[in-house]
Amino acid sequence: MDQSIAQSEVKAAEPGAQASFLRKNMREYGILIALVVIMAFFQFATDGILMRPVNLTNLVLQNSYIVIMAVGMLLVIVSGHIDLSVGSVLGFVGALAAVMIVQWDVNFVLAAIVCLAVGAAIGAAQGFWVAYYRIPSFIVTLAGMLVFKGLTLWLLAGQSVGPFPPTFQLISSGFVPDLFGGENFNVFSLVAGVCLATLLLYLAARARRQEHQRGLVEEPFAFFLVKNVMIFAAIVYVSFLMATFRGLPNVFIVMALLIAIYSFVANRTTIGRRIYAIGGNEKAAKLSGIRTERLVFLTFANMGMLAALAGLVFAARLNTATPKAGLAFELDVIAAVFIGGASMSGGVGTIVGAVIGAFIMGVMNNGMSILGIGIDYQQVIKGLVLLAAVIFDVYNKNKG
Repeated sequence: MDQSIAQSEVKAAEPGAQASFLRKNMREYGILIALVVIMAFFQFATDGILMRPVNLTNLVLQNSYIVIMAVGMLLVIVSGHIDLSVGSVLGFVGALAAVMIVQWDVNFVLAAIVCLAVGAAIGAAQGFWVAYYRIPSFIVTLAGMLVFKGLTLWLLAGQSVGPFPPTFQLISSGFVPDLFGGENFNVFSLVAGVCLATLLLYLAARARRQEHQRGLVEEPFAFFLVKNVMIFAAIVYVSFLMATFRGLPNVFIVMALLIAIYSFVANRTTIGRRIYAIGGNEKAAKLSGIRTERLVFLTFANMGMLAALAGLVFAARLNTATPKAGLAFELDVIAAVFIGGASMSGGVGTIVGAVIGAFIMGVMNNGMSILGIGIDYQQVIKGLVLLAAVIFDVYNKNKG
């Protein structure tokens, strides 16, 4: 067994194998390199402001709702569909939470559960028409976007509703307490970051060994080592920086759990593989016995629930619900997924890629704001970046 592992390592290390692997996986490596380059550029251009602990914390808080929705949107797009209503659903659920908690004095835990259920029901209603009646998702969710914009205005009567109780605000503005009793340095946040980085390194090494045993290794060891060392160092460094400020935000823990759960579902479960199969070739998937309608229905219901969760996080961050909440958020979410390597035609994309895409957008927004670049130029630059990502996808597909 060890001899076969060594032989596969030698084969993967050959120059021709390395070049072939890089071409096949240019999408995944490209977005990771792009994030590093963009962060390095803005770190230099802003004289170090970008990576300051307080700014890193703000970066996480500002992009949390985009990341949460990008996780769900990735599955929708992988299945070959799209959801344009997520921004409006976010605003509607935030308004519903405000009315229940502020005006009706409903316990915030019960209100949150009801809001998540409402979000899932909205997604299920839209998914029903897409999955079982074959109405294009673009049309169904465009209609949903208009409907829930109107319902948000009606529910709030055109006014902002707030503030929320301090306990509800902790969803977005709270921080994980230091269990080790640190005063000016949150030791627990650093320990949690090191443990997470170590766990990811262990899981990556175990997965590679399993691939070796099956003779499926394609990634050269040098690529594997550099990538995982960079990820380990980045997680530990960011955890250290956050520990010097206030530690890990509560919403960061929520995001980490979502990323871990959905990555496992997408990569390691039958449901995940079948969703990718639907996006790759729906007719073939259906002929192979996959219940495509049910899976598409579930991806939309899941998207609605995550949009509702993002709505709660966004409302808690603003400490109020406004009629304009969620305006154009669907564009940022969809852009994050495509920049993160998802294919327009479905069947291709990763959860981690969508999250990286969301942070690329977030770092660009944050960095350009620090540099004083106007919102007009920011929109132009973000549009060009999205166009470049789509052109890159089409070029790779035609070349392949």
